[in-house]
Amino acid sequence: MAAAWPSRRNREERMSRNVLLQLLGGYDRSHALRRAVNLWPPFLGAGIRVKHIAADMKAIDVEMKLRFWNANYVGTHFGGSLFAMTDPFYMLMLMANLGREYIVWDKASNIRYRKPGRGTVRAEFRLTDAQLDDIREKLKTLPKYEPVFTVEVKDEQGTVIAEVEKVIHVRRKDSAQPAGEEPRGGARMQPTA
Repeated sequence: MAAAWPSRRNREERMSRNVLLQLLGGYDRSHALRRAVNLWPPFLGAGIRVKHIAADMKAIDVEMKLRFWNANYVGTHFGGSLFAMTDPFYMLMLMANLGREYIVWDKASNIRYRKPGRGTVRAEFRLTDAQLDDIREKLKTLPKYEPVFTVEVKDEQGTVIAEVEKVIHVRRKDSAQPAGEEPRGGARMQPTA
């Protein structure tokens, strides 16, 4: 008897999950990961480029040049592209540094636009050993922890044009909720720097 085919939805979910995990976290070398992320369609289409990924996944630098396809009606950077250039990096950095015994999700984001973005804009993501230790320590007594990270998007002169707050949901796998459930809200705490 032939094995039953998984439903279309299950196949699509599994395929997209595997492709994204392979592209965004399945490489051992940072330069291969950087190349793969730069070819990821949402970044490629917006003109977002990852310029540097540290071998230890504790530092990532991203930039985006102003082009006609990522400009808004008044000729400055489209806000959605600015937001997208900050999207997955803290989650990926935590996944790589905490290891497989932790579940890590992007929980929430908030962007505050400070000035119009023109020319090339950049964002730097940094993760410290103290932040990682704080997360591990908190999860010894808490079922989940939701650290908040802030990243600034700056123009070529170093002026902050947007500030993005990222809330990341982290829990140990041994304390995870049943499969299929999404993380529920909880108290947000700032990681110690």
